Amino acid sequence: MTTDHPARTASQALHAAVRRRDKQAWLALFAADALVEDPVGPSHFDPEGNGHRGRDAISAFWDRAIAPNDSIEFLFDDSFACGDEVAFTGHVRSENGGQVLEAEGVFVYRVDEAGKILAVRAFWEIERTMRTMRPA
Repeated sequence: MTTDHPARTASQALHAAVRRRDKQAWLALFAADALVEDPVGPSHFDPEGNGHRGRDAISAFWDRAIAPNDSIEFLFDDSFACGDEVAFTGHVRSENGGQVLEAEGVFVYRVDEAGKILAVRAFWEIERTMRTMRPA
């Protein structure tokens, strides 16, 4: 995967900020009215399934979904850049309290003309991910 596309470049910067645990750098990559759906639809992070819109809601998503983890790795097999979007296939591995989870799926990022992230849509199944839980 190269960084030859604005959406790929922005999403890879987003992943790097998560790995560094740098919330402010992560937030700065989003457009003001961006939407995060991770996962898409209702979940324990988003019971109504409407997503997290705007920097305040996205900041709260970080606090609930990202910050509690000891580490998060983005292990993507491939990516496909089209228009103003990129879709990654693979999985996200998180470690928390000595347990590992792997969310396999498709992860889609859309950017605006300035390269700011407009949308993150993560397609992964909660039950399937929970079945991957194992000691670190």
